[in-house]
Amino acid sequence: LEAPRGRAGGGGVGGQPSASQSPGCQGEKSPVSHNSSAESLDRLYPAVGSSKPPRKRTTSQCKSEPPLLRTSKRTIYTAGRPPWYNEHGTQSKEAFVIGLGGGSASGKTTVATMIIEALDVPWVVLLSMDSFYKVLTKQQQEQAASNDFNFDHPDAFDFDLIIATLKKLKQGKSVKIPIYDFTTHSRKKEWKTLYGANVIIFEGIMAFADKELLKLLDLKIFVDTDSDIRLVRRLRRDISERGRDIEGVIKQYNKFVKPAFDQYIQPTMRLADIVVPRGSGNTVAIDLIVQHVHSQLEEVRAACCPAALASAHQCHPLPQTLSVLKSTPQVRGMHTIIRNKETSRDEFIFYSKRLMRLLIEHALSFLPFQSCTVQTPQGQDYEGRTYSGKQITGVSILRAGETMEPALRAVCKDVRIGTILIQTNCNTGEPELHYLRLPKDISEDHVILMDCTVSTGAAAMMAVRVLLDHDVPEDKIFLLSLLMAEMGVHSVAYAFPRVKIITTAVDKKVNDLFRIIPGIGNFGDRYFGTDAPPDWSDDEDALST
Repeated sequence: LEAPRGRAGGGGVGGQPSASQSPGCQGEKSPVSHNSSAESLDRLYPAVGSSKPPRKRTTSQCKSEPPLLRTSKRTIYTAGRPPWYNEHGTQSKEAFVIGLGGGSASGKTTVATMIIEALDVPWVVLLSMDSFYKVLTKQQQEQAASNDFNFDHPDAFDFDLIIATLKKLKQGKSVKIPIYDFTTHSRKKEWKTLYGANVIIFEGIMAFADKELLKLLDLKIFVDTDSDIRLVRRLRRDISERGRDIEGVIKQYNKFVKPAFDQYIQPTMRLADIVVPRGSGNTVAIDLIVQHVHSQLEEVRAACCPAALASAHQCHPLPQTLSVLKSTPQVRGMHTIIRNKETSRDEFIFYSKRLMRLLIEHALSFLPFQSCTVQTPQGQDYEGRTYSGKQITGVSILRAGETMEPALRAVCKDVRIGTILIQTNCNTGEPELHYLRLPKDISEDHVILMDCTVSTGAAAMMAVRVLLDHDVPEDKIFLLSLLMAEMGVHSVAYAFPRVKIITTAVDKKVNDLFRIIPGIGNFGDRYFGTDAPPDWSDDEDALST
């Protein structure tokens, strides 16, 4: 492990443990010629002594590609999403972004994978610069086919797209990542979607080759590997994995790869906070990097208090976006039955389903309707009303939310259903997104978001945020729950003031374990007949799956 050459280190504060993406492809280092001008070099990196504004940091997470990253010791889930939103719906934490630079075949992806495994956090996004090669013209395609296009020049990369993508990830927004085909030297039609993570690792040969890009990196690591080793690795990779002949690989290396490393890549070593000689073979350096990242995550975790969200709006009146089903003797009677700890599971299920049906019917009255005229069988006109939206989609927060799906299907013909799995992290107490499946074009629908209990509102806020990431308008989201705590109502309403909140009852208190008081118990366990650890919250029973 070496100190950065000519620069003092300084990684920034990061987010909390929570998301990961399987590694991207190793970079395209093929041929063609670009003009190497002073302008290109000027944009690469700022002067060593230049002052930079303090870095801002953010959140994110991911989904797409295989949702697993298998290591020698364990399997890391790569499709997650930390909440990272405070009671006002703004980000309370930001992702810790690591930049990994170095020459072609220096072992950047291997080092990144080793860091991910050693970090031992549920989710980490690995974003490869190789996904961001520019779309080639027909002439450039011909040059690439004959190993005459310079893929190792800064102009070969779409830096505008890279910067925009990283900024969106740091803002907690979903992004679409192009998929590059190294055999045809072109982008595929398919795109993958990322939602971000607590830790984002961005790797590429030009990872430090742009001033704006540098501002987004909290920790910059340069992987320094001997040029002979890099050439051997490149030969093995391009011949075995990309179907290229040895003459073409050597021609490309001598004409483009080596000169580009000397001119554009090696000079950026001085910008690195940490230089790792020998790449993946330097386990001491990787251990130190992991310790540093962990220290940043712990600082943020210590600064975040779950109780802050709980007490943010204690004295405020209930919001106008809340609608509570009228407490008729029938509704009160059903609540009496399902709240009674002595109620059998069969009766609990039966009366819960009755309440769900009433709740769904009540919620549908808030959908937009327009006047229409129909003709009755007697030949008379009838002035009626018809739904004016395009379609209705139900989204259940697993697992308890799926119990409301039959009631929705019973009253909405051909309704589409999506699912979101959110679990609580037993160590941090925060909800984490593990899985989602949403219908296409959901952004055009009115969405009924279903869960049976909402205490703090953290998981509901995360689910709403996911829907917003899929371009569902906030005023088209209806959050339905059998029982909510005032805290959860306030949290969701102040974070998303245009979301309609609909429930059958609101309880005033939440205890130290964030359970609703007097409450209903753990809905999922009572409904499905399962047992949950006594210290888990009943907030969005998906958390107990």
